[in-house]
Amino acid sequence: MTSHRDMTPDEFRTHGYAMIDWLANYMERVGDLPVQSEVEPGWIRQMLPGQAPEEPEPFDAIAADLDRIVVPGLTNWMSPGWFAYFPCTTSGPGTLGELVAAGLDQQGMLWATSPVCTELETVVVDWMVDLLGLPAGWKTTDRGGGVMQQTASDAAHVALVVARDQSQRRGARIDQCVAYTSTQAHSSIEKGARVAGYGHVKLVEVDDSYAMRADALGEAVSDDLASGLVPTFVCSTVGTTATTAVDPIRNVGELARQHGMWHHVDAAFAGNAMLCEEFRHHQDGLELADSYTVNPYKWTPMTFDGSLFFVADRAPLIQALSILPEYLRNQASESGQVIDYRDWHVALGRRFRSLKLWFVLRYYGASGIRARLRANVGWAQDLAARVEEDERLELVAPVPFSLVCFRHRSGNDATESLATEVNRSGHSYLTASRIGGMSFLRVSIGQVNTREEHVERLWRCIDEEALRVA
Repeated sequence: MTSHRDMTPDEFRTHGYAMIDWLANYMERVGDLPVQSEVEPGWIRQMLPGQAPEEPEPFDAIAADLDRIVVPGLTNWMSPGWFAYFPCTTSGPGTLGELVAAGLDQQGMLWATSPVCTELETVVVDWMVDLLGLPAGWKTTDRGGGVMQQTASDAAHVALVVARDQSQRRGARIDQCVAYTSTQAHSSIEKGARVAGYGHVKLVEVDDSYAMRADALGEAVSDDLASGLVPTFVCSTVGTTATTAVDPIRNVGELARQHGMWHHVDAAFAGNAMLCEEFRHHQDGLELADSYTVNPYKWTPMTFDGSLFFVADRAPLIQALSILPEYLRNQASESGQVIDYRDWHVALGRRFRSLKLWFVLRYYGASGIRARLRANVGWAQDLAARVEEDERLELVAPVPFSLVCFRHRSGNDATESLATEVNRSGHSYLTASRIGGMSFLRVSIGQVNTREEHVERLWRCIDEEALRVA
């Protein structure tokens, strides 16, 4: 019978140093690896045994399989040639913060279960209120407050639940509740409304720049009121997924106030740009919002995951989500002097996510992060100018941030072929999308490792392949 064994601190030190070396080597060579994995479906499963190991294996054997099995199956989001979707970033400081958080293994459901997990998070999210130019009342020192959710989808789902709870407390039935968002909003809004049990989800039409039409929202609300429904929730977006379109926050907020709706603002990617004052006009009217989310891991050097979710008034949030069984009662909570973040989201358990954001903010400083954001936007503007000057290509949407959306003038087939050929290069990866039957390409500039030379390389590839697919 095999005896029980644990990894000793000395063994952890030895293997830990080896893993840091391995990760450092990966960071050095990620630009030379194909951006997309080249394995066929099922290859990784074939490389693994059919049963879990019965006997212990040496750690060196485990580490060896990183290169043998893991690396070939990676989609290299850290590649400087990553221009797909939106970035999912990381950095040395972010990774080390994640490592320390994992090693400390805090369970921050209550202040009492980890005072530092709670209070560090409170301070860091309050810092972000100032850094992003958000309403001062959203700090935990005022009526509002922020919390680190897992993703923007989780944040939206929570906002939907709170809005539903508020509506039901005013006498609405759940089958009467209506959630509104634009046709270009992230799918998590519609999914969250389903999860929260809303009776109706209405997708509002957009204008020529793919931003929500406030007049169409007003008409939809009026029609629903006439039908005996209860407008409950509306989500406006700062930087839609397809094109980074910006909804009219102030107009939507005024409608929401007029009809007693909860107004949630999804700024998952583009909200990071608000670290720079020159972009804050895009969310004029934010003081009318009830909740707001931004994902630092989408455009700053903070490692996934950790979405910042802010509320203007934390009382409805806690009222909707607080359930206190006897086994969670403690003196600190009952004193009323602490925050228990278990009441701020669906999950009870929570990780020490703020540690990696703390590491990143201190290592780079706000000025360092702003410089990266401004460089990314500048490269995007340069790329957009090249597209506009090219007779074969055309922009399909404005470029307010660092996403460039364009298509081949020869049509959908040529556009989709162009995407295929660029992605076959191995050094660059972008994604195709479609709106109303029109195919287009998205170049999302924001991966921490991307430099101007990599955008230049991408353009050369686009330029060459555009000739072949015409």
